Amino acid sequence: MPSLKDLKNRIASVKATQKITKAMQMVAAAKLRRAQEAAEAARPYSQRMAAVMSNIAQAVGSGDDAPRLMTGTGKDDVHLLVVCTAERGLCGGFNSQIARFAREHIRRLLADGKTVKILCVGKKGFDILRRDYASLIIERVDFREVKRMSFVQAETVAEKVMTLFEAGGFDVCTLFYSEFKSVISQVPTAQQLIPATAGSADADRSASAVYDYEPGAEEILEDLLPRSIKVQIFRALLENVAGEMGAKMSAMDNATRNAGEMIDKLSMSYNRQRQAQITKELIEIISGAEAL
Repeated sequence: MPSLKDLKNRIASVKATQKITKAMQMVAAAKLRRAQEAAEAARPYSQRMAAVMSNIAQAVGSGDDAPRLMTGTGKDDVHLLVVCTAERGLCGGFNSQIARFAREHIRRLLADGKTVKILCVGKKGFDILRRDYASLIIERVDFREVKRMSFVQAETVAEKVMTLFEAGGFDVCTLFYSEFKSVISQVPTAQQLIPATAGSADADRSASAVYDYEPGAEEILEDLLPRSIKVQIFRALLENVAGEMGAKMSAMDNATRNAGEMIDKLSMSYNRQRQAQITKELIEIISGAEAL
């Protein structure tokens, strides 16, 4: 049984940990609002970009003049997985959910005889995936020094992906991230980047309209496709930041509650042991007095 001093030190240690988790919860809550606003602001632009791309892609079709980013290589042998996770932990199962989702996709591809390459964006995803698939990871992008995610980081990732595609490094590229739903709900998502999917145009009046493009639709696609890939990656990074802050806020709230429960149990054990020690000392004093 631990001594009173050990219990007192343990209570002090847990109280210090509780202060830290409470502070981290408040910081995550403050960052969550900005991250959520940024993620929600990026969604309409991303969706509208997909609608424009769908309209132009339908006009171009899959002819010889269509850009390679849209038609692909014509093969389905080599797959590049861009797995986006957080740079830091202490956010519950946020990172492990994305990594698990990507791992299941990797297993299916390998079972089908495909070649898989992994580009890790974020330290935690790299740490998880390298345990089983270290030989498949070709590069890791580190944003630990970035205080606020911007379009520059998305361009960095997109340029690496498109350069690798132009060099014939893969046939299909899939982006993995976690879509922010709420503080307690982040949904792992897979989105194909290359070949660029036409998607579905927004159900508005302009979706069914017929356009004449100047210059030609092929030239517009040549410029819009790389930009669309950057936008999709930027949206994924923003969704990840919002999801990370939501998961961290929830995890630190649970940790604070658990610390409070542990302090109550330790305090009860401390009081009981202290009372037992006092009772024992009183009995010894009374027994000594009676002996005299």
